[in-house]
Amino acid sequence: MFLSRSNYTHPAYWQGAKDCIPMLPGMVAWGLTMGVSMVNSGMSVVESVAMALLVFAGSSQLAAIPLIAVGAPMWVILLTGLCVNLRFVVFSAHLRPYLMHLPLWKRLMSGYLTADLSYVQFVSKFPKPGTTAAQQQAQDAFLAGNAGLTWVAWMGASLLGIALAHQIPVSWGLGFAGILSLLGILCSLATSKLRIVAAAVSSAVAVAAYALPLKMNIVVAIFAAVAMCLLLDKTQRFMQPKQAN
Repeated sequence: MFLSRSNYTHPAYWQGAKDCIPMLPGMVAWGLTMGVSMVNSGMSVVESVAMALLVFAGSSQLAAIPLIAVGAPMWVILLTGLCVNLRFVVFSAHLRPYLMHLPLWKRLMSGYLTADLSYVQFVSKFPKPGTTAAQQQAQDAFLAGNAGLTWVAWMGASLLGIALAHQIPVSWGLGFAGILSLLGILCSLATSKLRIVAAAVSSAVAVAAYALPLKMNIVVAIFAAVAMCLLLDKTQRFMQPKQAN
């Protein structure tokens, strides 16, 4: 996708890559953290490289690595990764009108390459899907440039972290830098009352349920936030007709 000639020769491609540059320091720190964490958790170099290339989801990897290290059941690891990455189902549903003109393999490639930051910057740049071939081409090129640079930076940092896992000292604080980058993503996505409620509820429940084994507090927090938002949305819709009368 991002190596397509029609994309990388388009000005929007380089604009997408340019918009990604300010995010690279936090992304590189987070990728290094993941690479180091995978090796230090007991995974082999081959397993770590495979996980970096196939998963391409820092938050899901962060949640799964401690579970793998303690020998948690496979269903717990998969369920945790699924819950942490549920947001990509929402991202995909939102991006569907933007991408349906593309062939299936390009849509699948877009789904693999699109990360949180790529999604946020893309929908901020293009609030509505293009209606003409020229608009669609510009959107395709921007997403390809932004997501492509994100992938290259993340993979490069992850592989470097794997290679230097035993040489990078903990005192560098890469984990904290990665957390800061995730907080930046969280703040940029908190654009509605329901999203703010979801963030507040999930944070509170995750802390309250911290004592649960196998990092199950993450799963509980996600379900609590989703349930609360569904309840509030249903209540709001139920109240609207009464207010209209």
